[in-house]
Amino acid sequence: MKKILYAGLLSFVGVILITTQSLAGGHKVIDGKELEAMMSDGKPMVIVDVREPYEFSASHIKGAINIPYNAAKTRILKELSPKDRIVFVCHGGPMGDELGGILVKNGYKDVSNLKGGMKKWKGEVVK
Repeated sequence: MKKILYAGLLSFVGVILITTQSLAGGHKVIDGKELEAMMSDGKPMVIVDVREPYEFSASHIKGAINIPYNAAKTRILKELSPKDRIVFVCHGGPMGDELGGILVKNGYKDVSNLKGGMKKWKGEVVK
């Protein structure tokens, strides 16, 4: 009985992981704690804040660059390297999901989006 329950649980977790990955367009969706861990692991990373410049200048994650969403679709493939580890940040998450999907479709491998965007970010900000 325990084996059946265990197998069922593993199957359920697998389906959830596959569904989450497909909904994310092939990129990872990370939370604030995961981003903080990535920021402290010593590996290079490009944090791309896709909010408007006035929002970015009011406060943003330390080290982030600003590529506003309206221009991002034409700029990200030119300005970001497929070799980079990239994390998108927006207001609440959906814009970063869309842009992450574009990069993945173009062969980028290490792309993430901050779940909940700046609304959920509890880490350090630059003002």
